[in-house]
Amino acid sequence: MTSRRRIFRSLAADDGQAAVEFAIVAPALIALLLGIVQCGIAFSHYVTVTDAARAAARKAVLIRDEGLTASDITAAAQAAAPDLNASQLGVSVSDPTDPSFQQGGSTVQVTVTYPYSINVLGWVVSSGNLSSTMSERLE
Repeated sequence: MTSRRRIFRSLAADDGQAAVEFAIVAPALIALLLGIVQCGIAFSHYVTVTDAARAAARKAVLIRDEGLTASDITAAAQAAAPDLNASQLGVSVSDPTDPSFQQGGSTVQVTVTYPYSINVLGWVVSSGNLSSTMSERLE
């Protein structure tokens, strides 16, 4: 009888059960964690793009009397986003050579775009462009 009890006891033992369950669930948890990190990075880039658009629009308003050029505004946007790749940062400005731009009461619009991609373990979950448009009123 004692040998039968030992056999049944060894078959019913659950010594490695937690390790096996963790091995089954771990890849899903790691993928979820990496997805959360990637979303955080994309949100950080969005905040930076928004700040770059704000800084560029403000620069456009401040230097209009000094001979405004679109390259000055682009440089201001790139300076406000030092952690982003400057070659991928797209900046578009309402035409600064327009005569109404030089008059008080008109507005200047600056749009900044930057590509993003959320990859989880080699799979692209989401991708596109982050975009922010800021308007400043000339006074």
